[in-house]
Amino acid sequence: MIYKSSTTAVPEVARVPRHVAIIMDGNGRWATKRFLPRVAGHVKGVEAVRGCVEACIQRGIEYLTLFAFSSENWRRPEEEVSLLMRLFVTALEREVAKMHANNIRLKVVGDLSRFDSKLQDMIASAERRTANNTRLTVTICANYGGRWDIMQATSKMVAAHPGLTSFSEEQLATHLAMAYAPEPDLFIRTGGEERISNFLLWQLAYSELYFTDTYWPDFSIESLDAAIASYQSRERRFGRTGDQLAEKKS
Repeated sequence: MIYKSSTTAVPEVARVPRHVAIIMDGNGRWATKRFLPRVAGHVKGVEAVRGCVEACIQRGIEYLTLFAFSSENWRRPEEEVSLLMRLFVTALEREVAKMHANNIRLKVVGDLSRFDSKLQDMIASAERRTANNTRLTVTICANYGGRWDIMQATSKMVAAHPGLTSFSEEQLATHLAMAYAPEPDLFIRTGGEERISNFLLWQLAYSELYFTDTYWPDFSIESLDAAIASYQSRERRFGRTGDQLAEKKS
């Protein structure tokens, strides 16, 4: 199913967000604060992912998208990048069977060509194994960038329509990396920073933004509920006026 853009059609608004997208920031600072190596924060962050997945299922959230490794994260120290890659492999080895048993679909989006062949094969195998699961779709954005996504979608769109010089949003949207999911209703960033850092630039056009000082390893069920409560307090107008929404409710 291809979902419509929020700028071309007004989506249904539910009390519980259908799609939550998270930048999981603060792992390294969490570790540094405790005089631990940065990798300890990343390991603890994997545990927080597990808790967040369980909480999303309990609350009826259908899509959870996690920014695990950006296209700019290659600029980090080589040792840390290597450790992150090994942690990714370990997480896939340990978690995919559990996800499949719990009817969770796993998707990994981004420019995966930069990963070694073993990791690429593991990702492809995990996606195939969980492809028909329906309880929750967990998307891991790895070597992903919002600008990369728009550029790769544009290239595919142009190739699909040779000779055409004018295009629509719908024609581009079908080639985006997450065309299989509705746009996020709620965007969360942990760790105190207040920016979207090249994450889902197209898809976040009308998402509600929530920023918290909590480091990702400390992001709990209560933290998620606080973000959802903030979301529920917003008036999602999608370009309309508050009076129009009031008339629709009456």
